[in-house]
Amino acid sequence: MKEDEEAFFQIGTLLVSNSYIGSVFYSNIYQGWFKGICVPVMNCYGCPLALVSCPIGTLQHFVIIKAFPLMLIGFLGIIGLVVGRMTCGWLCPFGFFQEMLYKIKTKKFYPKKVFTYSKYVILVGLTLLIAYWVGEPWFCKLCPVGSLEASVPISLWNPGGDIFTQGGSIVSRLGLLFYIKISLLFALVTAAIFVHQPFCRYVCPLGAIWSVFNRFSLFQMKVWGDTCELFDECRRGCPMDIEVHQNPNDGNCTRCLECTKCKNVRFKPIWAEERKRSNRGETGPFLESIKEVSR
Repeated sequence: MKEDEEAFFQIGTLLVSNSYIGSVFYSNIYQGWFKGICVPVMNCYGCPLALVSCPIGTLQHFVIIKAFPLMLIGFLGIIGLVVGRMTCGWLCPFGFFQEMLYKIKTKKFYPKKVFTYSKYVILVGLTLLIAYWVGEPWFCKLCPVGSLEASVPISLWNPGGDIFTQGGSIVSRLGLLFYIKISLLFALVTAAIFVHQPFCRYVCPLGAIWSVFNRFSLFQMKVWGDTCELFDECRRGCPMDIEVHQNPNDGNCTRCLECTKCKNVRFKPIWAEERKRSNRGETGPFLESIKEVSR
């Protein structure tokens, strides 16, 4: 049920964020005042239908012009302090895209958690430092989200208009960078079939920013009661492979709330009082269903 609810919000975010149909008629990219608004998910500025901006693209813009993005920091800070990384689990269309790929029936792989620190390296190195040194938004140039939402649609559409082509057709101007971007996108799409949400786990700089807030947000994942006998199965029920009963507010948690199918796990404000501890035998519907499968 929660998966259906998440998909509804993720698809809704995609449609609302990319609702500028004027590009189809006028072969342009929307550059009105709505583009000054960021959405709390990855959404490429260069997508022909994009009505709003991507926070990472905006961040790189300010890093390049060497200005402090006061409004952006406030925007990210407010959301992060309230719900942590929950926008990743409930609003991000690219997360939904990866979820659909992961449903393809194949052998699945579970890389070690240490590899998840790579997203912090990408945030600090590629997104901030390199952009500052060379004056180019290199994460945006290589971003798989941008490739899927902008590079591929525009190259297939091959529209006229100076804002797209600057003379000549787009297809005739495709170069090495485009093929590198497409190769990275293909690699990530392939990986998403075998590993759950690899972009969110190992690459996304926005996810790296949100993850810092998980331990300090006003709403927290809370575990009440004793760890039940099906602890390992409960952990495997987490899409991000988090040991929920030991570290419920892990930075990798996207707060999809799948673990709240267990009645001992809840998403509550930090001031919520601890409820009466459950008996070890009371496993709830989620764990009971797992027990039935394991028999």
